[in-house]
Amino acid sequence: MAKVQSTTANKTKAGQKIVAKVGQRVGVIGSGLGGLAAACVLAARGHQVVLFDKNPWLGGKAAVLHAASELGDFRFDMGPTILTVPAVLERIFAEAGENMHDWLDLKRLDPQWRCFFTDGGVLDLAEDVATAAENIRAFTGDAAMGDGYEQFLALSENLHRISENFFFWRSVEGISDTMNLKENLKLSTLKDVLALRMGQSVAGTIRRHVPDARVSQMLDHYTQYVGSSPYASPAVLCAIAHMQASGGVWYPMGGTRAVPEALMKLATKLGVDLRPGVEIAKVEVAEGRVCGVTDTQGHHTPLNAVVSNMDSVRTYAELVPEPVQAAFAKQNRYEAACSGVVLYLGLNKRYEHLAHHNFIFSRDAKEEFTAIYDRAEPAPDPTCYVAAPSSTEPGVAPAGGEALYVLVHTPALQGHDWKTLYQAYRQVILDKLKTTGGMPDLESRIVTEACLTPQDIHERYKVLNGAIYGLASHGLFTGAFKPGNRSKLLPGLYLAGGAAHPGPGMPMVMMSGWIAADALDQDAKAQEALAAAPTAA
Repeated sequence: MAKVQSTTANKTKAGQKIVAKVGQRVGVIGSGLGGLAAACVLAARGHQVVLFDKNPWLGGKAAVLHAASELGDFRFDMGPTILTVPAVLERIFAEAGENMHDWLDLKRLDPQWRCFFTDGGVLDLAEDVATAAENIRAFTGDAAMGDGYEQFLALSENLHRISENFFFWRSVEGISDTMNLKENLKLSTLKDVLALRMGQSVAGTIRRHVPDARVSQMLDHYTQYVGSSPYASPAVLCAIAHMQASGGVWYPMGGTRAVPEALMKLATKLGVDLRPGVEIAKVEVAEGRVCGVTDTQGHHTPLNAVVSNMDSVRTYAELVPEPVQAAFAKQNRYEAACSGVVLYLGLNKRYEHLAHHNFIFSRDAKEEFTAIYDRAEPAPDPTCYVAAPSSTEPGVAPAGGEALYVLVHTPALQGHDWKTLYQAYRQVILDKLKTTGGMPDLESRIVTEACLTPQDIHERYKVLNGAIYGLASHGLFTGAFKPGNRSKLLPGLYLAGGAAHPGPGMPMVMMSGWIAADALDQDAKAQEALAAAPTAA
């Protein structure tokens, strides 16, 4: 285990040492991607960092599953499988004077997704916008659909630009946090506010540009990165399309598990004290601000500040003093994002018609989203996301085989008994893969199998109601807002992860860690400057 050091020394590529000033002693609760990102940034800036995780491994949902069979070994990413916007990772490594590409081997994937529809149609989402538009024209037989896609991507690009200006890389909890009031009367600012299309949904915006039912269903699924319904999510989330088109879809060799492993190595190099298997029971407070944490064994660790990478709602409900809990409960407007069933299928056959990332779509998008988000029931005919990584990294499976990852979104836990539901719904999923997915012999090809249900996810990761993606982005005016990274209720508490700003998805979660660390660092410097200021006679 790495020990906390009184100073932090890093080396740049040229070998130049950067010796950071001793900073505050900071605790990070939870070692998911947000927690690891926060720990690395804080340590790089000279703070003494202790990182706790209740599980015996670090990395949170970005865990790995190894399965042995008579054919050989399979390896599965258990959580996130799609990496976009690698610039976020690059920024985190750069904090320590490191080049991310020296730590990770990323392979660009094109097509980004392959889409299978119930009518037998197959459509590839190419990275290049013009190529993707041409694919859509050929697929639909309608030139206007390709033109509409290009117009949608232009809209998405503008929304992405506005998000970078007002929303990303700083702690935001509501509309008042996004803008400088002195700038509000500028014409350019007013134009950007109007361009946010507040009051409009993702689904409605997509269908105004691309009304073809199959193509619009494909584009709806950008909101599945944030575990929300496109019919209830604000139009600003259309920005995800341009983020993916411009930044690419990437696969880290070694699987997405390679990302937390690289961050763990960086954290160790920076002197972070890594403590797996330590569950925090309470954030301690003295004189109105955080002063430490106590674990479930009763051990107290004195700290100047805490970054919680645990679900933000559960952080406020379970870890902080009762007055802070009550204040949060009074203003809590958040709902859990969706959960899911995940199948890890070791196959003795690779299906060559699959790309690395695939969507096997439901027969009716509205029916599916209504079931999950309005009725809180598993969709009768679900969309299956399928990762088939052996074409990119053959080592994930024995020769000729496949480590198939299958995710189907379900409602967050609302009284469902998944011990009873699972077997029947597993068959619904397999039947969908066999028919729309073009894998009729799938069941006979399974040599190893494991699963996660919403109940498993809830217990394994201490998330809200088994939600995979933190908090839902529902609400056409305020749906994009999550709890801010700098707590307004408890000084010294900072929040990271998918249930904090800017939300879920690998790049956003890591950005949340950077923002939490940056906010903490700014506050520490302000306290230091105040303490050093001469007092009036």
